[in-house]
Amino acid sequence: MIVDRTRLEEMEDRTLASYAEKSSASRGRRHPEEEAPWRTPFQRDRDRIVHSKSFRRLEYKTQVFVYHEGDHYRTRLTHTMETAGVSETIARNLGANQDLAAAIALAHDLGHPPFGHCGEDALDSLMKHCGGFQHNRQSLRIIDLLEWRYPSFQGLNLTWETREGIAKHNAPHGFDEEEFRPGKFASVEAQIANVADEIAYNSHDLDDGVSAGILSLDQLTELEIWDGAIREEVEKIRDLDPTRKRYWIIRALINQMIMDVVRTTHENLERHSVKSPDEVRTLDIPVVDYSPSMAGKNQQLRAFLMENFYRHYRLIRMSRKATRFIESLFNEYTADSRQLPPAGVPHGQDEPLERRVCDYIAGMTDRYALREYERLFDPYERV
Repeated sequence: MIVDRTRLEEMEDRTLASYAEKSSASRGRRHPEEEAPWRTPFQRDRDRIVHSKSFRRLEYKTQVFVYHEGDHYRTRLTHTMETAGVSETIARNLGANQDLAAAIALAHDLGHPPFGHCGEDALDSLMKHCGGFQHNRQSLRIIDLLEWRYPSFQGLNLTWETREGIAKHNAPHGFDEEEFRPGKFASVEAQIANVADEIAYNSHDLDDGVSAGILSLDQLTELEIWDGAIREEVEKIRDLDPTRKRYWIIRALINQMIMDVVRTTHENLERHSVKSPDEVRTLDIPVVDYSPSMAGKNQQLRAFLMENFYRHYRLIRMSRKATRFIESLFNEYTADSRQLPPAGVPHGQDEPLERRVCDYIAGMTDRYALREYERLFDPYERV
């Protein structure tokens, strides 16, 4: 039996929940294209994202630790893959569209600059008089403009639903663009990707923090999230070595959060009698959420990570160094744009120089940014 796009769309219509986005009902692409015969539009979006240069660059972009700090810490790419995996699990259990949730998750951090959130903060400060910088807005800019792979249009030409999810990632009401319905929440799939992002970074930052020797598992016993399921799991593994015990606890933490989100979201959808994707967008609250109890535990966990991990002196040192790198590169390029290599000058030559420089720096990997710094400022380095 051959399963073509028509058959796949029929399967979606038959098996997905009424509130799920269906490929057959997509609002389409900015530039009209004939759809692929063997893939749904959302599957095609996912593949275009994975095959983009911006996606490959995530391998050498910081999550928390700069890449040369160690080979086993998360990178922006592994974080993205973990987020996509969690998104698909939640979407599958809620009858939502897994392909759309995965596509949004895979693209949600394409716009992140080198050196993680401190790189984003540095660019936002440098661009404050030119519209600022947000990684989700930059992700949309990449897929709409800066990726140029096709002969008849710029960008990846993704569907409206995927672009909406990217635009409203980490910002429930999104940008002010009329295209994405200002003041409205996004689809169930976009909300799933947003919560999956938080589940992924809370759990793996905790894992990396313990692995780096900055945090200890004993500290976690003071948190509310340790009670209940986590404590029960720990009782089963008291004789395990520390490394495997850490993996087991992180696994239990992820499972606990996913199950809570699935149950709470199902209750929200039932309580509000949501029957269609558009009804999701008309609500004043997100439907994909934690229970009040889990939300409180997560808030405490985030506060714990902020105080004991993100503000640790080692991370502050990395952050300050990264900020200096970004500022130096930006100021040097804007002082004399002729220093930009021709292949590195982004599209959109009619835009302000600052925006073009920002695009260039935001697209850099950590190691490329460090190498560029050496080429520009080390007098003994070949240019």
